Amino acid sequence: MRQRLAEMLEDSCDDLLKWSARQFGGVELGDTRRNARLVQMGACACARPNGKVAAVFKENRDLQAAYDFLESELVEVEEIVGSMAAATAQSCRSLSHVFVPVDGTSVTVVDNEDAHDFGRIGSDSQGARGLKVIDALAVDPDGTPVGLLGLTWWVRSEQQSPPRGSARQKRPVEEKETRYWLQTVQHASRALHEQGVRGWFQIDREGDGRDVLLELAGSEHWWTVRGNADRSIELEGGDKEMLRAELSRQSIAGTYDLDVVARAGKRRARKARMAVRVAQVVLRLRDRKTSAITRLSVTAVWAREEGTTPAGEDPLDWLLYTNRPVASLDDARQVILGYAMRWRVEEFHRTWKRGDADVESTQLRSASAVQIWATILATVAVRIERLKRLARTHGELPASVDFSPYEIKALKLLKFGAHPPQPEPTVAEAVAWLAEMGGFAGKYSGKPPGATVLGRGLRYLRPAAQLLEIQEMSGK
Repeated sequence: MRQRLAEMLEDSCDDLLKWSARQFGGVELGDTRRNARLVQMGACACARPNGKVAAVFKENRDLQAAYDFLESELVEVEEIVGSMAAATAQSCRSLSHVFVPVDGTSVTVVDNEDAHDFGRIGSDSQGARGLKVIDALAVDPDGTPVGLLGLTWWVRSEQQSPPRGSARQKRPVEEKETRYWLQTVQHASRALHEQGVRGWFQIDREGDGRDVLLELAGSEHWWTVRGNADRSIELEGGDKEMLRAELSRQSIAGTYDLDVVARAGKRRARKARMAVRVAQVVLRLRDRKTSAITRLSVTAVWAREEGTTPAGEDPLDWLLYTNRPVASLDDARQVILGYAMRWRVEEFHRTWKRGDADVESTQLRSASAVQIWATILATVAVRIERLKRLARTHGELPASVDFSPYEIKALKLLKFGAHPPQPEPTVAEAVAWLAEMGGFAGKYSGKPPGATVLGRGLRYLRPAAQLLEIQEMSGK
């Protein structure tokens, strides 16, 4: 009987297996058993997300199989990422366009004796160890995450970074970490192209460099990059000017109000008045190795706070470069809105690294194993972020768009007891119930539930949904 119950429990993740198969079903790891193992591991990670592998797989045979998979030299993380990106791009086919925030982060691990194949994290003086990664997240036009279009992993060498200066700047791009940004953009662009989807890349100031700008300009997609510093531009007739000086001479295209949230010791809450200026300009991009100048035509959209900045604070200031056509204030506002979608990737990072997925608690001791496990957990983190945003942007949709039938049934029973209402809940209702299960207490303050309480709620929900499925399978 115990053996039969274990078999039923293993089979009862059918709904999560379907979800995992959508993420990883196209993978080719050289053996159908390895392909199936990845799908099974994805389903289990979604059921019990945790950075510690032993906390996800309860049966010894499953735990050992997971370790064998993660440590196998035959499993390549690039193949897993490629399958995941293709599935995400396919999910975007019905969208007019998809925002693609690209950003970098690190996964810190415990490696006190530097005995494993991890690399430096942060500054050389910190001594932290782990992995670096650049990721590309697909976000629909309403701001809801769809999935991941790219993860580019690397391990920093033990050699300290060269000091800042001309010698460092003149290194070829193949020797710079910039190459990982280029690879991520290339992989995401290719995945979208294969599905006929228009991407709109969104990159912060770290991407304001010649190599990244030219890579984006050579793609078939839209892009927006936030300027890191004032740039030299070329005027008609060949004269040179600084970009901000040129923009300051432009008339204001329009204004809008922005609600600013207080940040302790840094920013006071207020309604900021943002003035928008737009200009078609030609950037002068200098190759620091050869001093050659490449000219790149872009639209500059400058949104700057005017008249509402508290004393002692700097005004809000976004200088954006884009290839998106801008013919009106509404178009400029769309560029600004698109750039604001970049925050979705930072929210994903928090959920992935320290939230419900908690990847930085991993006890794996090889870089390749951490890369594979972290990639699987990344899809789980995106699902949590997706639920959070769906409730805010498409709350009127039926819960079945992202909850399984057993999850919905379990939610209703846990919320209402033995006699739950018959109608299917909306996404907003289901997420609210899930947040309550996770201990959400912010409903009285008017704040919507976040990823932490939703992840906690999922941990309570999954066992209940699993038991309901077992009950149905046993005929009781």
